[in-house]
Amino acid sequence: MNDDVPLLFAIIIAIFLIIGSGLTLIGTIGLIRFSTFYDRLHTPSLGASWGAISIATASLFYSIFVDHQLIFHEVLLVVFLLMTIPITSMLLSQAAAYRDPPKGWQEKPPTFLIHQQEQERTKLKTKKLD
Repeated sequence: MNDDVPLLFAIIIAIFLIIGSGLTLIGTIGLIRFSTFYDRLHTPSLGASWGAISIATASLFYSIFVDHQLIFHEVLLVVFLLMTIPITSMLLSQAAAYRDPPKGWQEKPPTFLIHQQEQERTKLKTKKLD
């Protein structure tokens, strides 16, 4: 431990590092353990984003408390991760949904489905009137 860092600040930095590494480990275990693509997509994206953000926050605090200056690229890293990881997860899940649609999804044309719903509504109305 560096003598320039007070004990309270060192504890705060260590807590952020432990949280970040724990979240990243949970994301990695989720990637290995889950079997479907959608399950495998969820845990690593959360683990990677919040784990990396927590580790970058610990690095940011260390640079503030030890060097007494704000390093701007760490702030940019956190902002970049917060913006890109959820967007890429969403795009990957949409691509997988289009690639492997559920059974019965869009097998019938939309006009047929609308016509079928109208027929069901008229049947219900005629039953209520009778």
